[in-house]
Amino acid sequence: MEFAVDAKLPIYSGGLGVLAGDHLKAAADLGVPLVGVGLFYRGGYFTQGLSTAGRQTEEYHPVDPEAAGLVREPVTVEVDLAGQKITAAVWRYDVRSAIGHTVPLYLLDVDMLTDALYGGDREHRIRQELLLGVGGVRALSALGLKPTVFHVNEGHSAFLTIERARELVEEGSEPQRALEVVRGSTIFTTHTPVPAGNEIFGNELVLRYVGELAGQAGLSAKELLALGRTEGTDGFGLTPLALRLSAAANGVSELHGEVARDMWAPLWPGEEPRIGHVTNGVHIGTWLAPELAELLRTVGVRPEAPPDEGNWDAVHELGSPELWRVHATLKERVAALTGFDAERLTIGFARRFATYKRAGLVFSDLERLLRLPVQIVVAGKAHPQDAAGKDVMQRIVKLSRDPGVAGRVVFLENYDLDLARTIIPGCDIWLNTPRRPYEASGTSGMKAAVNGVPNLSVLDGWWAEAYGPEVGWALDGATDEADAAQLYRVLEEQVVPRFHDREAWVTMMKNSISHLAPRFSMERAVIEYVERYYLPSTADVSAR
Repeated sequence: MEFAVDAKLPIYSGGLGVLAGDHLKAAADLGVPLVGVGLFYRGGYFTQGLSTAGRQTEEYHPVDPEAAGLVREPVTVEVDLAGQKITAAVWRYDVRSAIGHTVPLYLLDVDMLTDALYGGDREHRIRQELLLGVGGVRALSALGLKPTVFHVNEGHSAFLTIERARELVEEGSEPQRALEVVRGSTIFTTHTPVPAGNEIFGNELVLRYVGELAGQAGLSAKELLALGRTEGTDGFGLTPLALRLSAAANGVSELHGEVARDMWAPLWPGEEPRIGHVTNGVHIGTWLAPELAELLRTVGVRPEAPPDEGNWDAVHELGSPELWRVHATLKERVAALTGFDAERLTIGFARRFATYKRAGLVFSDLERLLRLPVQIVVAGKAHPQDAAGKDVMQRIVKLSRDPGVAGRVVFLENYDLDLARTIIPGCDIWLNTPRRPYEASGTSGMKAAVNGVPNLSVLDGWWAEAYGPEVGWALDGATDEADAAQLYRVLEEQVVPRFHDREAWVTMMKNSISHLAPRFSMERAVIEYVERYYLPSTADVSAR
């Protein structure tokens, strides 16, 4: 539903889009024959502002496709939406690697339908998701592309399974045989560890919009609704649909894989849930600060290489003064944005303002916090309809404007790819305080880690498998009160004293880069997808 490939193309809201964009970039680096399919939102995602009261404001600005690097393809796609035939234009954005490989991202565009990301009511949403799933399959056909595997990234595009079955039935397959072929060549990644975060539509809405398409695939109304049904849920879920019509499924960290298996176990009564995990990664070429990449190359590290060829252990051959000098330069950029003291320990917290991420936790005892020699930069957007997330943000913005805080807390507006690339490597500590186990993965901490910024995080998502005392600090993820108390103790007793032991701190920075960059690179994740999911599904389809 969203891809973050360039700040000039604002069709993403947060980590899910950044992950999808990084996936395409890593596939290009590795020469994987993959294409992306999404929607071109004419209004993009909103530009964030702050009112005099500190409340988030949203403005949508038209996106010029040519200025954003899009090329119009000479095809159109038609989709029936409850009796209304709509025609979509198809745009292409070429994701290019440094060595010349290209992965195309195809974006469908319909006036008034692809107006904005995650906007509108439930009917608007199902119309967008049918365009993505059904129209996406038809766009690939119109472009002459014949994929062997379809990777459904979150449930939004899951209607592609019904369209693919319809195609096969139209070509002469029996309906059950068509579903088998679709199932055998579909991979599904779930990103949401709470039931409420998974897309559900009313049965009447689904039948009105998908019933005819399903009938053309040989499915009755009852059979269609059964594909999206789960116990205790009134409605049609796109995650159950995707799980039932996929050969394999995965969560996005080891812990999230466990959570997803527990959540969706009722779909496989008496069986082991068929959900594994591929821990997310970040695209090193995008997120490693160029100055740091240049320094690493002087000792033989190859950041652009596949993870097992990068020679990351050579980080330890760097002189500590040289590494700190580059880090200090990156810190000065953050200081220029915030007015901070470039010498003081800088904590970064930047992500979507969903309430489970607990952005306010570190400020729960302000007196105790301000006694520490630290400063905190905060950034991120709340969903336009998330009043609770906006409330948390407003409290932090008001705090940052309090003269008594004296520039120790700064909120930076309109967090995007470019701002992230400035903030993340220029912090000393990356803070993440989600309620466990609601952080499926959490890739912002990976971006910090590859830049030598130690993490201080709840043992959730990726950090549950990445943490070691040599690369950062861990919080248990218990109650809000217990986590806040533990956070302050760790800052007071461990982080601040370590920061003032420069040699010990720089050693931790080197450990963070050498231990975590190869393990949590998107190249590693894409290699896992190819070897564990894409190739076996391709072979399975060929055998049929």
